[in-house]
Amino acid sequence: MNAEFMMIDNMPVAIEGEKNILAVIRKAGIDLPTFCYYSELSVYGACRMCVVEDKNGEIHASCSTPPKAGMEIRTNTPRLRRYRKMILELLLANHCRDCTTCEKNGKCKLQELAQRFGIKQVRFSNTAGEADLDTSSLAIVRDKSKCILCGDCVRMCEEVQNIGAIDFAYRGSKMCISAAFDEPIANTKCIGCGQCAAVCPTGAIVVKNDTAKLWKDLSDPNAKVVVQIAPAVRVGVGHELGLPEGENVMGKIVAALRRIGFDEVFDTTTGADLTVLEEAGEFLGKLQKGEKLPLFTSCCPGWVKYAELHHPELLENISTCRSPMQMFGAVLKEHYGYSHRRVVVVAIMPCTAKKQEAARDEFKENGIPYVDHVISTQELIQMIREAGIVFSEIEPEAVDMPFGTTSGAGVIFGVSGGVTEAVIRRISDDKSTPALRAIPFMGVRGLQGVKETSIDYNGREVKIAIVSGIKNAENLIKKMERGEKTYDFVEVMACPGGCICGAGQPVTDSEGKKRRSAGLYETDRMSTIKRSEENPITRALYAGLLKGKVHKLLHVHYHGKA
Repeated sequence: MNAEFMMIDNMPVAIEGEKNILAVIRKAGIDLPTFCYYSELSVYGACRMCVVEDKNGEIHASCSTPPKAGMEIRTNTPRLRRYRKMILELLLANHCRDCTTCEKNGKCKLQELAQRFGIKQVRFSNTAGEADLDTSSLAIVRDKSKCILCGDCVRMCEEVQNIGAIDFAYRGSKMCISAAFDEPIANTKCIGCGQCAAVCPTGAIVVKNDTAKLWKDLSDPNAKVVVQIAPAVRVGVGHELGLPEGENVMGKIVAALRRIGFDEVFDTTTGADLTVLEEAGEFLGKLQKGEKLPLFTSCCPGWVKYAELHHPELLENISTCRSPMQMFGAVLKEHYGYSHRRVVVVAIMPCTAKKQEAARDEFKENGIPYVDHVISTQELIQMIREAGIVFSEIEPEAVDMPFGTTSGAGVIFGVSGGVTEAVIRRISDDKSTPALRAIPFMGVRGLQGVKETSIDYNGREVKIAIVSGIKNAENLIKKMERGEKTYDFVEVMACPGGCICGAGQPVTDSEGKKRRSAGLYETDRMSTIKRSEENPITRALYAGLLKGKVHKLLHVHYHGKA
């Protein structure tokens, strides 16, 4: 049977189930420009940058036109180039052009396409208004003057994250993206996941930058500044700094942070190992006592806030364990309590919601937070560049003691399914190498939005669900409420794919996400210690610093206050 094909710029290209012409064109090696198209979002067709011309001279939006056998398409005719340049000029005529001071400078899609199409001047008067900043959120900053109305943020917030905190408002030339009644974003049901910033092609929504406050503390001789690095960060930094996507560059990060001026550098995986032990213990306790299940994980602050806002009835089912960041932050503050200097704990996270988590009253003692600063992977990259460090050339260094030993189980927290796999390793009776190697084949790995598995524990089948993306979590909760699904343990991550795809990470494509995931699993594979309970550091903590303080330092109770 002959394969169906269409002609793209006089070249036959097979049609293999693609939903639109755009996918066929890109498969042919042609980078057709878009602002508003993401394969995981609904087709909007607003920007018209992806228009193509057929053999009859008709114009089609390639993102919304299904491919048909025998179609003849042109992607680069004089007419199409003229259209695209006109679209770019019109966008620039109503856009803030302070590119050098924009957070998105160098990564802005509008800037990139203006350069690509040789836009050297704009024939129309600039009608952009003054900067209109919404800085109310601890996670993101919005600037309406840089919005091009592509709608990416609206669709991400509604379709993938099930929040709907923002939408189109007004009509015609007054149209804008706004929260209801033009309220500040912090007054909405925004959970701080930052996925709107991840898809925004311009600087209209960006991750909030807190590096200025951190630089100030780093230069204070009376401050002892210690830092923890989340598992996902080590595979999210390299590509932006001249190394392969997904490569584990933890050693280089440690070396760079020391050059920047941090006094001690640690790995949040220590906190993840503590989380595994505490969460597994909590789960087994509920299971053995016949208490209400499922137990939902508590590592993700975006998920916790979503539950507070939309499902307060589930709060009693959410683990009382703090997130790894907060567990380790509390341990670090307790450990350095003897210091004559002011102890400043910094966390480098792939997650924007961690900024909000650090500010919660539950994670403060006498008004002082356990974690003083949270900076994203993107902010770390900026600091490395600002310090003039040639990242690709510095020699890797090890983290500091006394928290210098971690497990592979803690490292895989950075990808969806990692928490579950680490817990299974902990509660499994069979600790043999073959049993360990079999766990990845139980359905816990992969970047799918919903995964299911089950294990046998003392003759009982333990049913487990793993979800990433809040819309997937909501759908799962509804199925549980209707009695269609029952689970004993549910892992939830707000960001699709888990922390490797957090909004604080540099934006990457699906192949990049796979490489980041592979980078963490490779790190686990090369780890001498595979299980959290085998980490001598965690054993020493329980015997020493945590003795009599486990609940105080490692647990929290949420009461629905968002």
